[in-house]
Amino acid sequence: MNPHPKHVWKFFRAGGLDQVRFETADDFLDLGNLDQKLWVALSCPTHGLQFDERMLTLVDTDGDGHIRASELIAAVQWACDHLKDPAVLTRGSAALPLSEINNATESGARILAAARRILWAVGKPDTPSITVEDTADPSKIFGQLEFNGDGVLSPLSLGDDASLRQVFDEIIAAVGSAKDRSSLDGVDAALLAKFFDQLAAYDTWTKLGEKLTLPFASKTAAAFASLQAVRTKVADYFARCQLAAFDARAAAPLNRAETEFVTLAGQDLSKPGDAVAGLPLARVEAGRALPLVEGINPAWAAPIAAFRTQVVESLFGRGRDTLAESEWRDLLGKFASFEAHLAAKPVVSVDKLGIERIRELLAGNVRARLESLIQQDLALAPEIAAIDSVERLIRYHWDLGRLLNNFVSFTDFYAPGRRAPFQAGTLYLDGRSCDLCVQVSDPGAHSVLAAQSNLYIVYCDCRRADGAMKKIAACFTKGDSDYLMVGRNGVFYDRKGVDWDATIVKVVENVISLHQAFWLPYKKLVKFIESQTAKFAAAKDKSADEKLAAGAANAVGGAGQPAKTEAFDIGKFAGIFAAIGLALGYIGGALAAIVVGFVKLTPWQMPIAIAGALLLVSGPSMLLAWLKLRQRTLGPVLDATGWAINGRIRINVPLGAALTHQARLPANSHRTLKDPYEDTAAARRRRWTAVILFLVVLGVAAWFTRDHWWWRITSGTPPAPAAAPERAGPGAAAIPAPSAAEPAGPGTTTIPPAPKPTSP
Repeated sequence: MNPHPKHVWKFFRAGGLDQVRFETADDFLDLGNLDQKLWVALSCPTHGLQFDERMLTLVDTDGDGHIRASELIAAVQWACDHLKDPAVLTRGSAALPLSEINNATESGARILAAARRILWAVGKPDTPSITVEDTADPSKIFGQLEFNGDGVLSPLSLGDDASLRQVFDEIIAAVGSAKDRSSLDGVDAALLAKFFDQLAAYDTWTKLGEKLTLPFASKTAAAFASLQAVRTKVADYFARCQLAAFDARAAAPLNRAETEFVTLAGQDLSKPGDAVAGLPLARVEAGRALPLVEGINPAWAAPIAAFRTQVVESLFGRGRDTLAESEWRDLLGKFASFEAHLAAKPVVSVDKLGIERIRELLAGNVRARLESLIQQDLALAPEIAAIDSVERLIRYHWDLGRLLNNFVSFTDFYAPGRRAPFQAGTLYLDGRSCDLCVQVSDPGAHSVLAAQSNLYIVYCDCRRADGAMKKIAACFTKGDSDYLMVGRNGVFYDRKGVDWDATIVKVVENVISLHQAFWLPYKKLVKFIESQTAKFAAAKDKSADEKLAAGAANAVGGAGQPAKTEAFDIGKFAGIFAAIGLALGYIGGALAAIVVGFVKLTPWQMPIAIAGALLLVSGPSMLLAWLKLRQRTLGPVLDATGWAINGRIRINVPLGAALTHQARLPANSHRTLKDPYEDTAAARRRRWTAVILFLVVLGVAAWFTRDHWWWRITSGTPPAPAAAPERAGPGAAAIPAPSAAEPAGPGTTTIPPAPKPTSP
């Protein structure tokens, strides 16, 4: 997109980043022409941000959970088209004055009319502005309208027509309902079509059945039902008889074993259960007809009696007490066409209405009347859609400008005293409050990318008593990390002021401050000494325990035998003492050389030497920390939460100090330094130790500088060092130095010898 040649953009510098400033209407109108390489972000998620979530959903037109630059440009353009002065977006008011709606366009005029209709519906017709709360209850807005443009007929849409109301209720009972805008149960075009399609299908199926030749006329359905009740059991009986005819040996086992009857004998048979019902229908014999009166399984006596009355006697005459297998097959054949017709019955829910009511509905014009009402409702869709546009314009008027200033720019993040929308709250832990906290879903996945930010990140699980949970990543940018470890507890306050119990579950370690880097080498040395001392003590304790155990074993080991003791090896101990003495000698010599070199310095050189020694130890650590602190950036932390950060959001030392606050006493507060639980003996030892060390250093310094200071006092000049005699070369005669009595030659100056120092 080509830049607009007439518009002049304004940028401000913050955090080492040039960011655009939105101030005038032209800034919003020309957003599409701003080079996206200058945008701080190109995409952001619609969740986990301190924005109106409904507004973010409206901007996210494709519903993928992310807002991209193109969607934001389209939202700003839509807002500019429907506001008289787009500059009002910078103010972000929750109330939209009706006078700000641009009614010069057709869509703007519809939005203004819809806004007034909403205010009338909620009982505020004379209010000059409209808020989100006015649009929050659709039942108040649409509940009084016969048609609301959603294509769903409600009871209000039917008026006083009783016949339509009856059909309306029948449709809902048969095929269900759809919710309209006012949350009422209604009927739409799809449900109407489904209902009448079922009516037609059931009517067609019924007409086909009326053409069939039924064996029992109107009683065919009841007769077929009694047949179906015993069909499986009768078929099983004849199959068993066929198997007995095939081999006589099969008759006994087909009638079940005697042991099964023995088991049944011990049960209560007043109500035959599944065990009796599972036995054959009658005694199995080769070629035997099915008895219908005598010898029937008691569990099947009632169904067989109904089958005999309704089917067998109707076909073969009264008094029949048996049914041959051939007669059974003829009987099934007579029901074949009726059975096929039943299998072809459509799956519908309108059959409860009865065929007469179904044909009455199909013959009338009720479907056309309902379809006409649906079309009337849909005709109002553009006007009713303007009501949705009212809500959209209100939410854009409220929060769209702030979204721009935290998407194209990061104004709130770099503004003192303000918080960016991605800052989820404040974590209080380890005597500090951390303002740079972002909500995360998976600390493990988030930390992979966030570690590239060079920030010290603490991941916490936050919980409340009602079971609610969330996870945050807190960036510590001031202080040290000595007591930031997994398992420590703190309190997290979200942006609404709700407190959560927070527990550290993961830490991404990076340098926090130069102060930490300065003391880091000394802390490492102390930890090393402590660990080595602990190891040495543990080893000695273990050795002592082993020797004690060995001594006890020797004392009681062997019947009456004296305990064996190891002979003292003077040579071994002499070597050990010699090695210790040599080590102490080297250490003492090194310390003495350092002290001697230090005390020979002039007083103004001593602080420089101390500073140089500290710089030599802490300098590399501080240099590395300084380089990493310059590289701290927020980009990876936000990218890991779903943002697409385009600019380099640096966090320098001053900004880091503003994001993490350490404990400080309030101004004008009073503090009593007397501690009733102070270890006074230890404090006294520390003071005496410091005094003794000071006196020792002072004494050593006085001893090694006594000559220097004595000559300063007596003559004002220090003694000159004696010149070393020059050694003559081979074959050369030594030239004696002229004595004091010999006169000097012409043009020479006699230098008197230096006086000898007098001992004090």
